Amino acid sequence: MAEQKIKQAERIQTSILSKPEKKFLTWIAPRLPRWVTSDMMTWFGVFGAFLAGISYVLANFDLMWLWLSSLGYVINWFGDSLDGTLARVRGQQRKLYGYYLDHNIDCICEFFIFAGIGMSGLVNFWLALLCYVLYLQLEVYVAINSKIKNEFKLTYAKLGPTEFRALMIIVNILLIYVIPLVNVHHVYNITLGMNSYRLELQLMDYIGFGIWLILFIVYLVSFFKDLHYFAEIDPLPKKEE
Repeated sequence: MAEQKIKQAERIQTSILSKPEKKFLTWIAPRLPRWVTSDMMTWFGVFGAFLAGISYVLANFDLMWLWLSSLGYVINWFGDSLDGTLARVRGQQRKLYGYYLDHNIDCICEFFIFAGIGMSGLVNFWLALLCYVLYLQLEVYVAINSKIKNEFKLTYAKLGPTEFRALMIIVNILLIYVIPLVNVHHVYNITLGMNSYRLELQLMDYIGFGIWLILFIVYLVSFFKDLHYFAEIDPLPKKEE
């Protein structure tokens, strides 16, 4: 079978922490033992996501478990960021295998995290799932553009995966030590036709919905911008007279 040639999509990473992060990753990758493989780092990242998610569930009993969740974010960042860097440094890139594994693993990791957040008692489960759906939308958008536009965009509004992990660690610390944040609680009774619904919201629900709304707007703007771009480079064929 002839070897299939795959053109590597251009990685676009312009987030706030991208420069120091890149310097650190390129410094540490050559110093890792040879027995540490790229696949090993990938699964290490999965373990970090699972640890973060299960720690959110345990936060129902004691908010101190959020420290373990924060550690999970660090482990997830380390594994997820280093697997590709390690492969590039060692000249062991596998474009088809890496593309397939990376996108699927990202979805699995985010499921662990969002499901854990939804079961933490700190955020409504429906809102956590709504955020996960938006993440999947962005994942599909990035995957499509990486193939037909040859552009692998990792950053939106100067924020990327690393910034969001850092933000969640900060939120975890605030929830542990600023008790009033946890005690904010509002109840809304909503009537739609013959049906009535009771909606309970905490402070983290408002913050989570705000973040979701901002990212959804960024997604829509990016979608229509690229739609216009593709309409220009791929116009309707002219009718034959």
